[in-house]
Amino acid sequence: MSEDDPPDPEETVREAVERSRSGAPAVGEVVRDRFSTDEVFQRIVAAADEEITAGPRELFFSGLAAGFAITITFLLYASLTASTDGHPILGALLYPLGFIYIIIGGYQLYTENTLPPVALTLERLVSVPALLRNWIVVLLGNFAGGTVGAAALAWGGIFSPETAATAVDLGRKGVETAPGTLFAKAAFAGLIVAGVVWVEYAARDTISRIVVVYLAFLSVPLGNLFHIVVSYTEMVYLVFVDDLSVVVGLTEFAIPVLLGNTVGGVVLVTVVNYFQTTEHRLESARFEGAKRQLSSREWLFGSLAGRSYVPLVNTGDRTADENGTYRIVVPISNPRTETRLVELACLVAGEREEAVVHPVHVVQVPDQRTGGYGSGQHRRIIDESDSKLDNIRSIVRDYDIEVETSTIVSHRSFEEIFDVAERENADLLMIGWDDDRSWTAGRGGRSLTDLGGAPPCDFLALQDRDLDPSRLLLPTVDSPDCALGAEIARALGVTAGAESTLLHVVDDPNERTAGEEFLQRWATDYGLDDAELVVDDSGDVESAIAREATDHSLVVIGAVERGLFTRVVADSLRLDVIDDLDCSVLLTERPGHRSIRERLFGRRQTHLGESD
Repeated sequence: MSEDDPPDPEETVREAVERSRSGAPAVGEVVRDRFSTDEVFQRIVAAADEEITAGPRELFFSGLAAGFAITITFLLYASLTASTDGHPILGALLYPLGFIYIIIGGYQLYTENTLPPVALTLERLVSVPALLRNWIVVLLGNFAGGTVGAAALAWGGIFSPETAATAVDLGRKGVETAPGTLFAKAAFAGLIVAGVVWVEYAARDTISRIVVVYLAFLSVPLGNLFHIVVSYTEMVYLVFVDDLSVVVGLTEFAIPVLLGNTVGGVVLVTVVNYFQTTEHRLESARFEGAKRQLSSREWLFGSLAGRSYVPLVNTGDRTADENGTYRIVVPISNPRTETRLVELACLVAGEREEAVVHPVHVVQVPDQRTGGYGSGQHRRIIDESDSKLDNIRSIVRDYDIEVETSTIVSHRSFEEIFDVAERENADLLMIGWDDDRSWTAGRGGRSLTDLGGAPPCDFLALQDRDLDPSRLLLPTVDSPDCALGAEIARALGVTAGAESTLLHVVDDPNERTAGEEFLQRWATDYGLDDAELVVDDSGDVESAIAREATDHSLVVIGAVERGLFTRVVADSLRLDVIDDLDCSVLLTERPGHRSIRERLFGRRQTHLGESD
């Protein structure tokens, strides 16, 4: 069959059946109902990508549900033990029920959550801080759910007096165990739980998974082992009904169990499961997976948020750095309606001698859990996208600018934007900003607030209200983000004949002279000597912008507080004036280092875009 021949429908259906849209195998290659170790690893990696790119809110509440579900295990363990006069086997028969709910239901449990993210981290596809962030959020959710469940058991009248006494005895048994013994027993429990995850992904049906989970977790009480979430729930129950000190419960019981579970789970992953796979373990896990590994520095000190693994389909090629070529990447969700965004990119590029405008059509497909996509479906999406991009290519060529286009198909379209800019070695990333685009409307998925505090290159976000770049208003402070705005204003002055007004806001009339001197110096420094200079002494930045914007067609505003890129997409930009303006708004941000405190809490602002 030649490359131009249409795909065989039977082969397309078979591919859709045999491989999930993430690229992970749905059947074994050699024996259909069995997976090789490499194939199991690929399935785990695909699932880990979903976990590591989930937002903190989703992780926490899933962990909360799992922590509360563990209450079922504690409830049934204590009840059966009491009703069977402490029989070690009969009392433990329903112990695994809470774990079955959690694992089959897809909730986040710390120990069950150990293996998949570690797999990505070992492959250097996710940083160590990203792994720790995932663990911490899930663990906090588990503990919160366990606390609620323990409170319900302690004060809800659920236990009979005999069962309540048995529950106290079960908790005391753990507290009275030496920390070293607790650690060793918990390490064995960690091995069991991590093994459950591996075997679960080797299974192809729910019944098999239930049997595996039941037998594995039944071994925890029968072997007198300890699981951190169950142990934490028992400890909190003792705090509520038996006057156990929280400090003693944590240091002498919960923490040794936590460390043991973690070490046991990670050792199984690294020593047994990971190293039994081959160098082909990521070959078909997902598009270009093995080529996306982080550098050693990124791996050890990467952002606190997980990095998206890889897009499902990317028709672009990684572009080598070209001396003197200025690259503008423009992600668009609809090539037919976002022409003004592309035209603005061309106007900005027109000032440069060597420039490339690269529109990227980002196509969002349903979540991978909804079913598989075969190559035939991919081909149809890409062909349709390429057809829609014809008009975009014509627009860029009309400006006498070099153009490249590509298409990305992903179930997390807005999460791919950073990776697009890095992949294409962009100097400037420009996106549209309104409620209709997937990267601003996709609240159900992972928010870009989880991707880090700053974009990988210069960044512009356009809120298009019949874009007209002829009259620009540029509020100014001494910041890199406003400096980028000045560069854009200067470029539009050259290519579109734009007239600029520079606005600087001071706190009171006594500062007007200093403000005028600052503004004059600022205009000279950034090549805007022809701009009109306006100093406002009201101290109210938003009101000053609103007053001046009435005579302008485009307002260019530097980033504010905790990062423009993350805050635009998270819909948390607190400058209400932006929504009140009738003209278009262009938001600018320049990449820069942000401390951990700034990533968590943002920068405290004194004036627009100015931090102290």
